[in-house]
Amino acid sequence: MTTMRVANDLAEVMVPIGYVGAAIAGACAIVAAVAVIRSSGGLVGGAVGVWIVGALMSFTASFAQQWLPLILACSSLVAMLVIGGVVRAIVNAAGAGRTDEAAADALPRAASTVKPATVSKPTLATKSAATASIPVVS
Repeated sequence: MTTMRVANDLAEVMVPIGYVGAAIAGACAIVAAVAVIRSSGGLVGGAVGVWIVGALMSFTASFAQQWLPLILACSSLVAMLVIGGVVRAIVNAAGAGRTDEAAADALPRAASTVKPATVSKPTLATKSAATASIPVVS
């Protein structure tokens, strides 16, 4: 076999693998953007970890001088992370983020019959000018 024939045979196999890798990387980039918007750090890390595998698969097309899958994979992650960060900043600025109080209000609360203990104030406490908020006991 000649060198050109081997290169053509490899291109028939490597280019489709590269485009599949670019598709996987694009899907993972979208998942990463949604995870950034929801501020879920673990999901972002997982999506970027799988994106790396997709980007390596898209790199296989470069052996046949096809750089488009790798360019698409890399640009998709950059674009989705920027879009996710911008949308997250808008959501934070609008104050429409998730609150812990709403989740705590949804949970049932147990009825408490124990009264809290009252704290008595010290009788010899005085306030000095330098430590106005700290009581000084003499």
